[in-house]
Amino acid sequence: MARHITKLIILFWLTLFCTSFSAQASLFDKTPSAGKFVSVDQAFAFDFSQNNQNLTLKWDIAPGYYLYQHQIKIEAQDATIAPYTFPTAEKHNDAFYGDTLIYKHALSIPLTLLQAQNDSVITVSYQGCAEAGFCYPPETRKVPLSEITATNNSVATAALSPPTNSTKSEGSLPFSPLWALVIGILAAATPCVLPMYPLISSIILGNKQSYSLKRTFFLAFVYVQGMALTYTALGIVVAAAGMQFQAYFQHPVVLIGLSALFILLALSMFGVYTIQLPSSLQTKITGWSNSQKGGSPLGVFIMGALAGLISSPCTTAPLTAILLYIAQSGNLLIGGGTLYLYALGMGIPLILVTLFGNKVLPRSGPWMQYVKEGFGFLILALPVVLLGRLYGEIWELRMWSALGLAFFSWAFIVSLRSQQGWIRVLQLLLLAASLIVSRPLQDWAFGPTTQQVQADSRNLFTPIANSDELHQVLANAKGKIVMLDLYADWCVTCKEFEKYTFSAASVQNALSDAVLLRADVTANNKQHIALLKEFQVLGLPTILFFDKTGRELTELRVSGFMDAAQFTEHIEKIKRYANRIE
Repeated sequence: MARHITKLIILFWLTLFCTSFSAQASLFDKTPSAGKFVSVDQAFAFDFSQNNQNLTLKWDIAPGYYLYQHQIKIEAQDATIAPYTFPTAEKHNDAFYGDTLIYKHALSIPLTLLQAQNDSVITVSYQGCAEAGFCYPPETRKVPLSEITATNNSVATAALSPPTNSTKSEGSLPFSPLWALVIGILAAATPCVLPMYPLISSIILGNKQSYSLKRTFFLAFVYVQGMALTYTALGIVVAAAGMQFQAYFQHPVVLIGLSALFILLALSMFGVYTIQLPSSLQTKITGWSNSQKGGSPLGVFIMGALAGLISSPCTTAPLTAILLYIAQSGNLLIGGGTLYLYALGMGIPLILVTLFGNKVLPRSGPWMQYVKEGFGFLILALPVVLLGRLYGEIWELRMWSALGLAFFSWAFIVSLRSQQGWIRVLQLLLLAASLIVSRPLQDWAFGPTTQQVQADSRNLFTPIANSDELHQVLANAKGKIVMLDLYADWCVTCKEFEKYTFSAASVQNALSDAVLLRADVTANNKQHIALLKEFQVLGLPTILFFDKTGRELTELRVSGFMDAAQFTEHIEKIKRYANRIE
């Protein structure tokens, strides 16, 4: 008897312990579960404060929620904002968006106002999700501004000030200016430039060839600095002009126009046509340069400065591409520094030739033409970056895939001209790289490869645009269950539903006798907002079900991801419920 009582006591305490542990877990686990999500204002409480020229945008982010950095957009109306940077963000991996940057807990973005009127406003849009797989539509807030008078000093200071945060803003450049140094060195290896370096070296030294090594280095360095002065001035002028038109660089027409221009520049590197200064202007500048005295620091500096104005057919396109690229930054320091590094890169081989003679130069050959053509692919990367802003990450990935496939195919064709044995290994690597980078294009063209042929889930649904169309379908449903899938491109879990759940044969069979509707609310326009408000939808994914009379089964709506098995079971439950209430 005592033994049984002891077992009961132990069982009682174990049950109590497990219950209390579960309660504590639910108490301290603040990640929202599916179906228990707060409003967008509670998830991302937005506020702002202005102190003269200083404007601060602030978000208080609830536990278990996060904001996407790339979805934060700041636009000024009748006001001017200095270039800004985002605070350091956390890395987050989405199944469909890949690696993204997010903010948790709190976010503060300091802005500097260069000019504003009393009726000026800043439009701030943002979008975020819950860690449980629930995403909110993009939100837009209007921030009224107090009047700020523009001053030249404030504009210059804001443009010259370096970024104070490690994460770049949307208007900053995705490539480091240090790449300009590498591009300059590669430009020096093109067939229009490298063979000219011995001649330029002799002009720098003048008639006297017996300078000391120190003196020779000094003259070559002075020549390069003269060339760098011209390029740096060009960079500053272009960046200053870009600062005045910063807002226009996000306009679709400008992005498409710049992309087309970059493509034309790239074609010139492939030899389709030649871009260079008019011959008459080149002759005049060359005459001014030849009138300078070689061996004299001042004369050599002037020769270098004038040489910067004469772009060869091989360097005109890269230089123009860099100038157009840095114009988007609106930052004078980046503009001047990038072009200085480019000139320095072109000057390093010249200094070596001047110091050590022709013996340091590699033997001329077809490889110089290959370097020039390689520049064409490098320039083609810029339209991918620009158009990626316009068409989104999916199309950007496809464009990178197409560019990578073109580059590796070109490299493979070039490698066929060599008869060396080791080149066969390189050819195999190039073929493998071509197959790897072409995967996004394969998925786009042929769809995901699976052993079972699955119907495209998009074709299962009839699209509707607003509440009126929904109610019209409900009225004509003829006694069928109606399912409404609220979808958006910015909803990661919606894409998971599409790929993993709606594509499953079991789900499609379960829904075969139902009317399937889809409202794509990606644009989040007035009709979309009204539809979401009518059914009190906080965010996505949300799937609504209507019985055979057109009444929504609110207790059976879906918020949050379900796999194919769970969703099939949920559909069967809805069918049983609908049949029971007939």
